[in-house]
Amino acid sequence: MSFSSNVKEELSRNETGARHCKIAELAGFIKFCGEVTQDGENYRVKIHTETVTVARRFYTLLKDLFKIQAKIDVSRNDFLKRSRNYTVSVDNRDDCVLLLKTVKLMEQDEFGLVLQNTCCKRAYIRGAFQAAGSMSDPEKNYHFEIVSADEKTSEQLKEVLNFFELDAKIVLRKKYYVVYIKEGSKIVDVLNIMEAHVALMKFENIRILKDMRNTVNRRVNCETANIHKTVSAAVKQVEDIEYIMEHKGLHHLSQGLQDIAYLRMEHPEATLKELGDMLDPPVGKSGVNHRLKKLNKMAEEMRLGGKG
Repeated sequence: MSFSSNVKEELSRNETGARHCKIAELAGFIKFCGEVTQDGENYRVKIHTETVTVARRFYTLLKDLFKIQAKIDVSRNDFLKRSRNYTVSVDNRDDCVLLLKTVKLMEQDEFGLVLQNTCCKRAYIRGAFQAAGSMSDPEKNYHFEIVSADEKTSEQLKEVLNFFELDAKIVLRKKYYVVYIKEGSKIVDVLNIMEAHVALMKFENIRILKDMRNTVNRRVNCETANIHKTVSAAVKQVEDIEYIMEHKGLHHLSQGLQDIAYLRMEHPEATLKELGDMLDPPVGKSGVNHRLKKLNKMAEEMRLGGKG
């Protein structure tokens, strides 16, 4: 199963006891994967999903809240032969009216009443995600989204998410409005809000390991760059000393320059500090660097003089 499917599986087993929270979760299902049709005074409510846990959760909520025995139909996706489509429908008029009135969808202006409590906002997000949400595998990248064909519904969900300071945004993808969150820490927060605590721990473990790997990689890259820089500098220093030796010799140099020149030739891999420690008396890193720069300047002047 994908990470996203595991999250939905966990959410489908949520045992939140409050009736008003279950109503809010049910509203999330109907809003994001539901279809309400009316023929005269008759109503029909159904949801469509490709996930069996979502179908089971919706069916269970109907049964727990209203004692409604919904109908479940299973069909095979023509394009994806292994995939199944699940439709959970309520056909009885009285059951539909009871359901729609309870979730405040008979009168759209009243829907905000379902989301008055903070706990109900959490439950609504939980229902919306199960109905039309997905998450990328955190091993690859961080992305959380819930899709709707209705702009107003998406804007409302964005407001609910941002009530929890999740920095949710909306993008239009073809004909669908996608409410999304991309920051890893905010996705951790939304998992906590939906009460997907097992998924949250797994997500956090992956995120910590990724951060550690990135930190190690940055340090290794930095150290590699420093080593490369040190080696390049040492190679240049040896070239300068060899040039001086070949064209003029080292005997005319001061004792301090001779000492550092011979040490650099004998220990091309040594750091400036290590070279300084080998001198008698020892010399600091800046002192060694100063002497090598003098040798470099001397070699460059000799090269220029040779060209002239």
